[in-house]
This record gives sequence, C-alpha cells and structure tokens, in this order.
Amino acid sequence: MTGKHRKPSRLRRVARTAAPLAVIAGLGAAPTAAGAQPLPNLGPAPQAPNRADIDGFLDRAQIPGEVRDAVEPFLPKAEPQPAPAPAPAPAPAPAPAPVQEERAADAPPESPCPATARACVDLSGNRTWLQQDGKLLYGPTVMSHGKPGQETPKGTFTVTRKVKDEISYEFDNAPMPYAVYFTNNGHAFHEGSSNVQSAGCVRLSHDAAKFFFENLQVGDVVYIY
Repeated sequence: MTGKHRKPSRLRRVARTAAPLAVIAGLGAAPTAAGAQPLPNLGPAPQAPNRADIDGFLDRAQIPGEVRDAVEPFLPKAEPQPAPAPAPAPAPAPAPAPVQEERAADAPPESPCPATARACVDLSGNRTWLQQDGKLLYGPTVMSHGKPGQETPKGTFTVTRKVKDEISYEFDNAPMPYAVYFTNNGHAFHEGSSNVQSAGCVRLSHDAAKFFFENLQVGDVVYIY
C-alpha cells in the first residue's frame, strides 16, 4: 500500500477533528490582542459560550473521548459550583398538648344537690348529671320532665329498681328502655325524647339513659329540685 492511500493515523484523525472544535471554543474565550482597534459600537456582543455550554454541545454531538482530551487545553475552565446549601434543620416537634383531666375529675355544677346524692335533677334547667365522691361522673345532660298536672316530684329519693327493656302499661305499652325507678309511683329515668314533656318521668337520650342505667344502683340517692 502506497503512502498516497495509507489510512491516516489515529492521532492525526483526533487532531483533525479536535482542531475546529478548539477554534470554535476559543473564539468566545480568546482575549482581545493588545493594541487592537476596538470595533464600532454595534450593540451588545453575543455572550461567549461558557464551559457548561461547550460540554453540552460535546455531549449532543457525541464527540469521542479522545477528541475531548485533545481539545481540553483550549477550553475555558469549568466554573466552580457553589457548595450546596445545607438542608434546613427539621422543625421542632410541637409540644404535646396538655392532657385534659377526665370529666370525672371536674367539680359538679353549683346547685343545692348534696354531695351525698348520686343523681341530681335540675327541673328548671332541664338538665341532670351523675356525681360520685364530690366529683362529676356524667353530664350535665339535657332531659325533659313532667308536664303541668303531671309534674316530676321534687325532693330526695332512692333508686328502687331497674328494668332494661321496660314498657309502660299505663300508656299503651309505650317503650321505656333503661328504666331506673326512683319512686314507687312509676317515676323513673328512661330513654325518650327530651323535646317532649313526660307524664312525670325524666327522659334522657339513648347514651345518657344507658349510662344512668349502668351506673346507678338500687339504694343510690336521687335529688330533684
């Protein structure tokens, strides 16, 4: 094979490819020669490519590594990247809310109901509650009581008996769930509408009637005022 047709050496191929790249890269970075006449004011000159622009071009053009090595001395130095800002410190966890004391630790409402009573009924306030050892156990909760002519009696009473699934024989077998009797004349706490006056009983919501039934025992004092 003659020299005329010999395949160029690898180094010569690299240099041939790298030279134009180096010239292009150097155009934006080369300083103005000393003593050169300034160009007329033609407006702002285009910004010279920085190293990031050149690296991006080389990546997109898929320039081989040996060519990159050859033009490296002609390229502007990469701008130092600022150190990443430290991650913000995590916000301190909110302080746990103070645990509220249970309702049972509250004092009962101010009333004439004695501390010895287990159940208190405020007829004028349409409310009732349970208490134990001088502390509020349940309530006050809304209730309804006897209508005019069939008033709920006032005074001090004791629980006489309890019937969970009671019915009223006097009023067409009307249901009286969770009945807790406190007189021998049919007066009792029981579940019923608190929006309608009764024939003398103390009507409670389902939850209140159930709680009264489960926590009042025969012999407990009921005070109604």
